[in-house]
Amino acid sequence: MDTTDLDLDRLPADRVTADVMRIRGGKLARASEQDVLAEETPVALAYNGISHATMLASPTDLEDFAVGFSLTEGIVEAARDVRDIVLNVSDDGVVIDIEIASACMARLKTRRRALSGRTGCGLCGVETLPEVLRPVAPVTAETVMRLADLLAGMHAMRRAQALHGATGATHAAAWITARGALHAVREDVGRHNALDKLIGALAREGTAAGAGAFLVSSRASFEMVQKTASAGCPILAAVSAPTGLAVRLAQTSGVTLAGFVRGDDATLYTHPQRLPD
Repeated sequence: MDTTDLDLDRLPADRVTADVMRIRGGKLARASEQDVLAEETPVALAYNGISHATMLASPTDLEDFAVGFSLTEGIVEAARDVRDIVLNVSDDGVVIDIEIASACMARLKTRRRALSGRTGCGLCGVETLPEVLRPVAPVTAETVMRLADLLAGMHAMRRAQALHGATGATHAAAWITARGALHAVREDVGRHNALDKLIGALAREGTAAGAGAFLVSSRASFEMVQKTASAGCPILAAVSAPTGLAVRLAQTSGVTLAGFVRGDDATLYTHPQRLPD
């Protein structure tokens, strides 16, 4: 896979500063000081010259994002199907031009032509409800890890959230090994984007997600479970609660879903056999 970055000196920083007034206890504490804010930038994805989706994202790890999004949305089957990535930076945002294999592009065109009855779901360019609830292959990895190692991995992810530490405004997604070792972390203002970046990073380096667990610093929505299953990862652990639809998908797709993973606590919703005490 080739990657080309154009005008990278114009790529927005992942954080900016702003003058603020601090109010503490209902009273003005400081008249003026600088605060650090996470930046979000319009990022458009185009496949073989055809615009597909635009969203707001942190302007970091965009090559990982391009690959991860392509995989979790079913546009490509493997990282090798992404032939080239070009980042085009302008004053309005970033356009990621992604060249994919001709067979993948043919399927994408067919899928787009089949999207009739626009419902405006607003999910990453998805235009019909069946596309939102598209089936995913069941996860077959039988990875087992100690719950203590999962909890230790969550602690490690929190310590590794540099952008969140500076701004308090970003989500993180991490992959840990079956023994709880932190392998990779990606951050973004959007929880879905952070997970796509992580999945793309693993795919680009050839690491099999099925040999460990995904951790996210957010709630476990349906889309987060869907992306986890599409990556073949058997365990998803979230800091906050899952939704009902997320639990049902985790059950049918074979994903072990843990919520409220905080401190030494966790709630197991599906397939607890992968996380013995």
